[in-house]
Amino acid sequence: MRMEGEERETAAGGGQIKRALIDATAGAIAGGISRAVTSPLDVIKIRFQVQLEPTSLWALVRSNVTAPSKYTGMLQATKDIFREEGLPGFWRGNVPALLMVMPYTAIQFTVLHKLKTFAAGSSKTEDHIQLSPYLSYASGALAGCAATVGSYPFDLLRTLLASQGEPKVFPTMRSAFADIVRTRGFKGLYAGLSPTLVEIVPYAGLQFGTYDTFKRWTMAWNHHISSTTSSINTDDNLSSLQLFICGLAAGTCAKLVCHPLDVVKKRFQIEGLQRHPKYGARVEHRAYRNMYDALRRISQMEGWSGLYKGIIPSTVKAAPAGAVTFVAYEFTSDWLESILT
Repeated sequence: MRMEGEERETAAGGGQIKRALIDATAGAIAGGISRAVTSPLDVIKIRFQVQLEPTSLWALVRSNVTAPSKYTGMLQATKDIFREEGLPGFWRGNVPALLMVMPYTAIQFTVLHKLKTFAAGSSKTEDHIQLSPYLSYASGALAGCAATVGSYPFDLLRTLLASQGEPKVFPTMRSAFADIVRTRGFKGLYAGLSPTLVEIVPYAGLQFGTYDTFKRWTMAWNHHISSTTSSINTDDNLSSLQLFICGLAAGTCAKLVCHPLDVVKKRFQIEGLQRHPKYGARVEHRAYRNMYDALRRISQMEGWSGLYKGIIPSTVKAAPAGAVTFVAYEFTSDWLESILT
């Protein structure tokens, strides 16, 4: 009897390891695909966020600023970056971005599945759909925090490389890393972590919580359609288009709520970066005492619109990024499950 119990425990342990491997691999692949696809929008978003001058012609006229703004709209920014840096300019910082997003999504989905398994008492994905929205939000928030801490230095390097423009301040990721460690110490690799963690709790919670909510609504809609058309199909599996729409809606909702904290994070990350004068005033070293001071000073100096710089490319990016991530994860996870079980 004891031998049978030990065998069951061993099988259960092996199943948990296999599930964690599937979640981590599927999350890493999904994150890598999403990042590569949306990199051009991310570069434009970062350029807007780190620009102290107004980022639209309307805001420029209203503020009566005499100094010119480098970027004054998505179309103008796209043309400028392409003319000055060529097509590769839209994938600036893509290497650290991939190195960031792959462990980020791997950790995020692994921790998320563990938390949902604990809350639902089952490792089956179909049982996780029945969790209350509050547990989905909480699981997503905790998973986001764990993933952020594990991958943050790559996020910092991505921002520096994507925001520097031409001529380059740092020719490679290695030179950027060495400069940060030399000038700020190893703690400099975590500059802006506080607003990031404050941001990631509502962002990840909203993203995963609303994704599960939208999936439940879509399943209920499918059942309603099946009952009204006398269809015998009661399968809970959603189509790829439905998963895409759920992910798109979840990513958009989360980004709209949390964008100001993302702006603050970017300002902390590029403090003291010596860019060419054509990119406007730079964020001086220790320009902001803390997160609250940054929020206050940005709103005072740049208006409330300053906290939403880059919101258009950010929203345009967040929707397909969230959709691609969730669809790629669902398909990769199902495929890995089919070949490993």
